[in-house]
Amino acid sequence: MLSALFPLIYGIILMALLWQAFRVMGKGFRAVSEPTDRTGRITVHPELLDSDGQITREDLLTIRFSGDDENQTEISGPRTE
Repeated sequence: MLSALFPLIYGIILMALLWQAFRVMGKGFRAVSEPTDRTGRITVHPELLDSDGQITREDLLTIRFSGDDENQTEISGPRTE
């Protein structure tokens, strides 16, 4: 008896999981197509703001890791041999 119910239970669980997966993927696709964030406003990282609450005009330190597709310039410092 249990062996006859197993394929039915398995099928029901599989269909439920597939339905849930498609729902989650649909939410992801909708989120990508929206140009703004969930608040409807552009979010600025707090470290980019100066003491007056404005975006800073200072030069910012950036780090590039090897393997980036952009042209890489080699920065060399004093060599000690």
